[in-house]
Amino acid sequence: MARPGRIRAFSSAAVKLFRGTDASAGQARDDWADQQTIETVTISEESMSESSLSQIVINAVKSFRSSVPECVAAGVVDMSTGMLLSVDTTDSHPQEVLDLLAAATFDIFQGRNVTMIEDIFKARRGVSGGGHYFQEILVNSQNLTHLFIRSAVSPNIVAVVVCRRAVNIGMMFAQARMVMRQMESEGV
Repeated sequence: MARPGRIRAFSSAAVKLFRGTDASAGQARDDWADQQTIETVTISEESMSESSLSQIVINAVKSFRSSVPECVAAGVVDMSTGMLLSVDTTDSHPQEVLDLLAAATFDIFQGRNVTMIEDIFKARRGVSGGGHYFQEILVNSQNLTHLFIRSAVSPNIVAVVVCRRAVNIGMMFAQARMVMRQMESEGV
């Protein structure tokens, strides 16, 4: 049974707006996103495949929250746009915090220093190709444990799972990986 929480998701129209690069586009993007945060999502203006993709992401976030022990928040970030596609938390968080989560996720996996480290590791190990070296990252804060998992099928998709520090790390990884594989098998 899913734990109660707040679910936020954005339509694929929001993704198009998030690609703006100048300051006015950024402000318009922020204003539009603030107005478009909703509790449940029905996307009718886009094609059925995009609607299905949105539903897969929303269902995956719910599954992370219900399947991973001690989970207090889960989300999915699109690294190509820097956008938080969906989030489910036990608490209400300001939009600024959620925006920073997406930006921090990008920095953790694809920040300048991280990509330099990846390139060095690949060169020293004789690995060629454009794939990413880091696939999962675990971060412990004072009260919480944060797990970031990159999709093996869609490397631009990263799931974020936040649990209380009391979580059994092995179970956290096992359950989060199971949900990620399920999301990947559904086409994300």
